[in-house]
Amino acid sequence: MSDLTRLTIAEARDKLRAREITSAELTEACLAAIDSADALNAVSAKTPEKARQMAAAADKRLDAEGAGAPALCGIPLGVKDLFCTEGVASQAASNILENFKPTYESTVTSRLWERGAVMVGKLNMDEFAMGSSNETSCYGPAVNPWRAKGSNRDLTPGGSSGGSASAVAAALCLGATGTDTGGSIRQPAAFTGIVGVKPTYGRCSRWGIVAFASSLDQAGPMAKTVRDAAIMLEGMAGFDPKDSTSAELAVPDFEAALTGDIRGKTIGIPREYRMEGMPPEIEALWDRGAEMLRDAGAKTVEISLPHTKYALPAYYVIAPAEASSNLARYDGVRFGHRADLGAGDAIVDLYEKSRAEGFGAEVQRRVMIGAYVLSAGYYDAYYLRAQKVRTLIKRDFEQAFETVDAILTPATPSAAFGIGEMADADPVAMYLNDVFTVTVNLAGLPGAAVPTGVDASGLPLGLQIVGKPWGEAEMLDIAYALERAAGFAARPDRWW
Repeated sequence: MSDLTRLTIAEARDKLRAREITSAELTEACLAAIDSADALNAVSAKTPEKARQMAAAADKRLDAEGAGAPALCGIPLGVKDLFCTEGVASQAASNILENFKPTYESTVTSRLWERGAVMVGKLNMDEFAMGSSNETSCYGPAVNPWRAKGSNRDLTPGGSSGGSASAVAAALCLGATGTDTGGSIRQPAAFTGIVGVKPTYGRCSRWGIVAFASSLDQAGPMAKTVRDAAIMLEGMAGFDPKDSTSAELAVPDFEAALTGDIRGKTIGIPREYRMEGMPPEIEALWDRGAEMLRDAGAKTVEISLPHTKYALPAYYVIAPAEASSNLARYDGVRFGHRADLGAGDAIVDLYEKSRAEGFGAEVQRRVMIGAYVLSAGYYDAYYLRAQKVRTLIKRDFEQAFETVDAILTPATPSAAFGIGEMADADPVAMYLNDVFTVTVNLAGLPGAAVPTGVDASGLPLGLQIVGKPWGEAEMLDIAYALERAAGFAARPDRWW
């Protein structure tokens, strides 16, 4: 593998602006790395021709603008399959959208391309972003580039942004877009030893991103370092009149906010996150992270988020309810998979057969749950009650942020597990992977997963920094301080 693919976005930006390397060279290195990594199944659609054209245009811009070129100019990025990309397969990893090639570009990717970034491919994911292990994809599971010591077992990269996490960790691209509905950026980032940022709801436009749960979905960056994530987030964020939930707020210079000086900051440690059965190594990592922040000059205090225990049940009512509504548009009529009809079949048969053939088991499960909780006689008992719990969870955070600047929690309840390991488990056991992350989505807050250590098997573990609404700059600075203190430098051994 070329050393060029090991560069961070910040390092590559400086070399590109100085013309020490070209975007064409950097892009070719990433394309070669992608071609050699089919075993990871991280890339769902390779786009070499498009990448070379974009790299050539970026090099012309760099020649003309030099140090004045945008930070992302010439940087090869991967795009989660949930983002619509003009003329390129955008299937949300579902058979229901087979052969769908949008005639338009999502707002987030449009912003990246306007800044000169290069798309090297679309990335694998859980079907419609529903999953925590990337095993519900119509492309098959993405594979984590990390392996436990002395083991050849394939591990999950997490989900739903598993392909993005795997591609960045394996240095197939310098950064990738992800989406986070209940932890789908932060959990896979923790599983693969990279940084994942879920911005405040409304910071990044959702226009052109295939919807899962509209009040929870938020796009964000996945990168090798906090600095890289800050650079990407600035390129992705901004007001979009096409998205009614997009906030009309100025986008700060997130990279400039990275001082690492967190003296005088107060970090909350929520007592409710010390859950029964938490693995000792996760608890030890959390304690060590708090100590690192104290050593950097911050103060840690115990706080209470009393409605945390209701977060998972509330999330798994609200998210499926919104999914059942959003996925009703896939009926085999306008685009995507259309089932063959028999003699005498009616239009209703087309809908039913197309959805039965096009949707995978997990998507079907969530659509049925969602339809049930929204049905007459159950709406008040389930959906309305879950929304009331969501309000209480949001209030818990608001009260906590009256006294603290950020909150430190584990990112996941374990390190990466084996592919197929949860196949026969109760679905709720898989949903527990989101136990530390869903509260952030329910409250619309920003959160960042930072690699902080490894477990006894040498697999990466991460911690989560939760910030105030629209406080990504301060959150990223605290994450940066944690990243520097942890000094995480481990890389997966190349086996693929």
